[in-house]
Amino acid sequence: MLDVHRRMIGASEAHARMIETRGGRRVHVIEAGDGNPVVFLHGSGTSSLSALSLVKHLQGVRLIALDRPGYGLSDPVDVPRERFREAAIEFLDETVDELGLESFALAGGSMGGTWALWYALACPERVRRLALLGSAPLLPGTRPPTPLRVMAAPVVGDLLPRMVKPSARMVVRMMSSMGEGETIVRHPDLIDAIVAAGRDPIASATDLAELRAILTPLGFRSSLRVQPGELKNLTVPTLLLWGDHDPVGRSTWRRPSHA
Repeated sequence: MLDVHRRMIGASEAHARMIETRGGRRVHVIEAGDGNPVVFLHGSGTSSLSALSLVKHLQGVRLIALDRPGYGLSDPVDVPRERFREAAIEFLDETVDELGLESFALAGGSMGGTWALWYALACPERVRRLALLGSAPLLPGTRPPTPLRVMAAPVVGDLLPRMVKPSARMVVRMMSSMGEGETIVRHPDLIDAIVAAGRDPIASATDLAELRAILTPLGFRSSLRVQPGELKNLTVPTLLLWGDHDPVGRSTWRRPSHA
């Protein structure tokens, strides 16, 4: 994992550093650009390296991509099943404090989007803008795909990382099943980063712990679901990018009727 980070960051316009929060946790941060800060949270099965493909498309912003606990080069953590949402908010709050950010835009992909939404609901005074990239698990109408349920199952979830070693071909096949095969092959470094994360035992254990924190045999854990009433209280300007064939949930949009 360290070699992949060094190679990808060295070939980009970004730079990396480690910070330590007031709780003593070390967090790996990738930064690029100048301007208003945008904090990026990656999804499951990857790391802050997934933000590097965005760097060349951003202007006038300071991109700050974090490795969530247990992923990339950040310190591992015991995922608390009973306080998972609260722990996510605390992690982000301590991290942005250490970065000296009073307010910022917040973006997240997949599970990182759920963390971003949780934080925006808890601390709206600090979040200027919110962007959810891809379906955010635990939103109303979302459901866990069958492969995630299998991975989270007792015994099976523990054996899979030992029996199946991620490969570039596997990543392309998985992305193709979601209609993104032609896209992912244009980003070979991103494929390498996903493979490296999948072969990292700490990241794999974190993935499994997160899945078991948010899933039950019947689906997403109801106590962690974002309720429609909560979304009504979301005051932060929000951008939602959601694919038509996303396996976690499909979006529907109707043109508003005019009186």
